[in-house]
Amino acid sequence: MNTNIDQSINKPAIDSIVPCSLRWQGKVYALVGLAGLLLAVIIFATTLGSVHISFPTCFEVLASKLSFLHIAPSWPETFNTIILDIRLPRVLLAGLVGAALAVAGATYQGLFRNPLADPYLLGIASGAGLGATVGFLIPFPLQWMNFGAVPLFAFIGGLGAVAVVYSVARVGKTLPATTLILAGVALGAFLASITSYLLTICGEELHGIVFWLLGGLSLTNWAEVWTVLPCVIVGVIIIWLHARPLNVMQLDEEQAQQLGISVERVKLILLGAATLITSAAVCFTGLIGFVGIIVPHAVRLIWGPDHRFLLPLSTLVGGIFLILADTLAHTLLPPTEIPVGVITAFCGAPFFLYLLRRKKGLAFF
Repeated sequence: MNTNIDQSINKPAIDSIVPCSLRWQGKVYALVGLAGLLLAVIIFATTLGSVHISFPTCFEVLASKLSFLHIAPSWPETFNTIILDIRLPRVLLAGLVGAALAVAGATYQGLFRNPLADPYLLGIASGAGLGATVGFLIPFPLQWMNFGAVPLFAFIGGLGAVAVVYSVARVGKTLPATTLILAGVALGAFLASITSYLLTICGEELHGIVFWLLGGLSLTNWAEVWTVLPCVIVGVIIIWLHARPLNVMQLDEEQAQQLGISVERVKLILLGAATLITSAAVCFTGLIGFVGIIVPHAVRLIWGPDHRFLLPLSTLVGGIFLILADTLAHTLLPPTEIPVGVITAFCGAPFFLYLLRRKKGLAFF
């Protein structure tokens, strides 16, 4: 007998044997364990670099900044600068961006009921890429709140692209998913063509633009962390609070409407929140791909599709994944730094191909 059929037959029986409280307990334990793992990964990532700092020493440096702890420094003063001013902002920004992309990916997958959806589905990547390219090429300096033209234009480009897609796809008071996706694909292709043309005439700015498009977290500072943090926190909390409506919408939009869910309102809120955190994430780091696909789907395979747990678990796993990917990017071939988007694509592309095969019922492992 087919193994897949056996599994589909036995799963209800297994679910009826395992009490619901135990399944909830396992997911709560997973949340606590992943939170602890995230903290350990943050400390581990700050130990790696051209100057090696031991894990206990790094932990002591970080703990010494807590007001309720009094730790006498037993390390060189330069360690404070290396850890607190150079490495920690980069690690924290990687965690924020990974969490934002993973949650946005899970949100899009839930809205469109498709595990292959990602945060860039509606043209954010193309809009942000075009905005960043324009930021590199403008002939005069532009500063806003201590930020240059590249992140500013990238943020505006990402938000603007989704706004155009939304306005084109909206039909009366409804927002058909198919029309939304097609509008996103068409606008993304149009904006990508403009970016490609600009790349052919950009001259000496080509290297910087290409490196940004591939994604990277070099030269990260605390100002960038404090700028991205509130956007991600607000957007993620809004999405978390709509986990139950998102669960109901997995049945059917008409059924969800009958059960008291304002489907169009929920769509608008979730699209707005996902767009906000994605645009905030990519404006400083560039276009980091595949995080929004592989993380939510991996979490769904392990812990199930319930968005009440899928969303917070994806938040933690996304942060852990991108911190590790960025650590590998700047330690694999020192002193050369590999764009982190290359690392995530190297991990994500095989997984994406596996999803395509599995979706056709032809999974090969």
